[in-house]
Amino acid sequence: MGVNIRNSEGYMDTVPFQAISGIDREAKAASKPAFRPLVYICSPFSGDIEANKKKAADFAEYAYRNGCIPLTAHLLFPFMDDSKEAERRDAIFMDIVLMDKCQEVWVLGDKITHGMSMEIEKAKKRRQTVRYFNNSFEEVQK
Repeated sequence: MGVNIRNSEGYMDTVPFQAISGIDREAKAASKPAFRPLVYICSPFSGDIEANKKKAADFAEYAYRNGCIPLTAHLLFPFMDDSKEAERRDAIFMDIVLMDKCQEVWVLGDKITHGMSMEIEKAKKRRQTVRYFNNSFEEVQK
């Protein structure tokens, strides 16, 4: 909706122009979604894979419900076989590439696996914010 700064007689009339322009800006701002940070979900995968997938998905939902866009990379590659060393190495590589796109890294659980420690170390080198949560999704200090 364009607004002319001149009135119907051709004279400059800034008051209605500014008022209507302000309404346009407010309408545009209301139609844009609020910023949500992209957070990398760092949680155990190996071991009890099915239970760990469920816990990771629940943690991703927790992040979403708390205003974030969760990226749970180890759930994105179900075709990869964690028991094959080459595929595990490739999966961790892809995870770390995706983690670079995130504003924060959220670490879940009391036990840090080897893969998680690699991700945490890389995040710290990149100076990404790393936050730790226990299995009840309560933030803890490390």
